[in-house]
Amino acid sequence: MNTTLKLAVSPHIHSGRSTAGIMRDVLIALLPATAAGTILFGWRALLVVSLCTACCVGFELLFNLITKQDLTVGDLSAAVTGVLLGLNLPANVPLWQCVVGSLFAIIVVKCLFGGIGCNLVNPAITARVFMLVAFGSMATQAFPTMVDAVSGATPLGGSVTDFSLTDLFLGLRGGAIGETCALALLIGFVYLLVRRVITWHVPVTFVGTVYILSFFFEGMDFDHALAMILSGGLLLGAIFMATDYVTSPSTAAGKIIFGLGAGLITVLIRYFGVYPEGVSFAILLMNILTPYIDAWTKHKVFGVGGKKA
Repeated sequence: MNTTLKLAVSPHIHSGRSTAGIMRDVLIALLPATAAGTILFGWRALLVVSLCTACCVGFELLFNLITKQDLTVGDLSAAVTGVLLGLNLPANVPLWQCVVGSLFAIIVVKCLFGGIGCNLVNPAITARVFMLVAFGSMATQAFPTMVDAVSGATPLGGSVTDFSLTDLFLGLRGGAIGETCALALLIGFVYLLVRRVITWHVPVTFVGTVYILSFFFEGMDFDHALAMILSGGLLLGAIFMATDYVTSPSTAAGKIIFGLGAGLITVLIRYFGVYPEGVSFAILLMNILTPYIDAWTKHKVFGVGGKKA
């Protein structure tokens, strides 16, 4: 009988899930939004998403080779960043801006900080903010091929009353490739919940906060408040980027605080800021606060912090 006692640091129990497996589930959950964007905006949308994905994977591979590090593209995190970045861009964005945005997301935001698990902010959302500030990449939004372009590129850029709730739910309005079709995003949300890749805390709190505050700002009009939920990149950001393992809190209480803060900042920017959309900025700011939220809400270790005798 082997009586050898093996000692090791925690964790001692492994769930059996790998980073690649989790990222694969996220990619699957993004398929409905990608398909909907392609149907609504045409082949140019698929080209933008594909280019961003290929560039993100290529830049990470190149960085690994130049710095002589272990190849990390197999964990699929770079592919997820590329797909998310592409879905956050309009179909008519210049292709060279996709390359620059992918370079910024992977090299500057992710790899220079140590790679996956070490980045302080979400690479895709940070690259989107960078492209918005540097190039105004989201200033001129594309319209679905079956919709006539009207004044105001998006509901938030014009008036939500120009669009019916059905149009907003199905994505029949201008916007980024992956943000318009709420139905496709909710299908991905359900898939991630069923697969237990994410929990409900951040998305529900984030969206709920925006709805409640918009309800009061919109004169207590339920339909207008719901339109604010279906407009902009709220669902895409709340479901797929605010739930990033690395840049969001690890505790349930922390996730709720994160969602409340992101929702509040989004509404404040939408109603009082110079940009019609505030989701990207809200997630970015809350990413910066995540270490403090984690420290505030972390569970006390058993036997630590008690009163001294």
